[in-house]
Amino acid sequence: MAELDNCMNCGKLYVRVTRPICQDCHKEEEKKFQIVYDFMKKRVNREATIPEIVDGTGVEEDLIIKFVKENRLRANQFPNLNYPCERCGNPITEGRLCQACSKDLTKDLEIEEEIAAVEQRNEEKERNMVRTYFAIDKTNKKN
Repeated sequence: MAELDNCMNCGKLYVRVTRPICQDCHKEEEKKFQIVYDFMKKRVNREATIPEIVDGTGVEEDLIIKFVKENRLRANQFPNLNYPCERCGNPITEGRLCQACSKDLTKDLEIEEEIAAVEQRNEEKERNMVRTYFAIDKTNKKN
């Protein structure tokens, strides 16, 4: 369902359906994409890196990275297109994290799951201990 929103680029109020930017900014992005794509499809520029594309086209680096992340510019067609991992900054060609960071996060999650399982077992033992009743015989007094 459509709702009113402010464009992330220009701040203009627009009716948001699918994109976080207004129609005018979207048209401008499409023009810039066409400039980058025309630059990249020339044989001499196929192995250009993102900084070289910025120098050759004048299009902002963030926008070129966005095109790569959206798979509009594919690393299999243009082998030197990479962008930094969001965690460590190492160059990657797909996703948000490099393999090393992904493995680290997976390992951390597994450790957290193990800790949660141990805590759950300890809580269960504690609950079982609380249910145990002890009787004290107060009637049998020793003199």
